[in-house]
Amino acid sequence: MVVPLSRAMKILGIEHVAVAVADLEEPVRVFNQLLGLQDGGSEEVPDQQVITHIFDTGRGKVELLQATGPGSPVSRFIAKKGPGIHHIAFLVDDLPAWLRHLEQQGVELIDRDPRRGAGGYLIAFLHPRSTAGILVELCQKP
Repeated sequence: MVVPLSRAMKILGIEHVAVAVADLEEPVRVFNQLLGLQDGGSEEVPDQQVITHIFDTGRGKVELLQATGPGSPVSRFIAKKGPGIHHIAFLVDDLPAWLRHLEQQGVELIDRDPRRGAGGYLIAFLHPRSTAGILVELCQKP
C-alpha cells in the first residue's frame, strides 16, 4: 500500500548532479575555463572518503567527486563503471520526515538517519535497488 506524501513534504528541486572523476584537475579546468561556471571550490568530506568540487549553474549544481582512497565508494564506482554520473541529489525541506515516509514505503535506505555532507547539508542516500538502479541522495540545507 502506498502512503501518500504529507502536503508539507515536497521536493524543492535538484540540488546537484554528482559526477565521479579519477582526478579533479582536468574537469575543474574544463568547468572553469571552457564553460565559465561559478566555482564553489573544493571540500574534503572524510566520512564519504571524497573531495568534492562544486559548480553552481544558477539552477542547480554539479558536484565533481574524487575518491580519497582505493576502498572508497567513489573509487569502487570508477573501477566498476568508469568516470561518470554517480548520483542525483534532490533538495527537501524535512529530511527526517522523508526518510520515515520512504522507509514506510519499503524503500531501502543507505542512511536511516541524516548525516553531514559537503557544505554542512544534511544528507541521506537511497539504495539503487529501490530507485530503479539510480543512486539518489536527499539533501536539506543547513
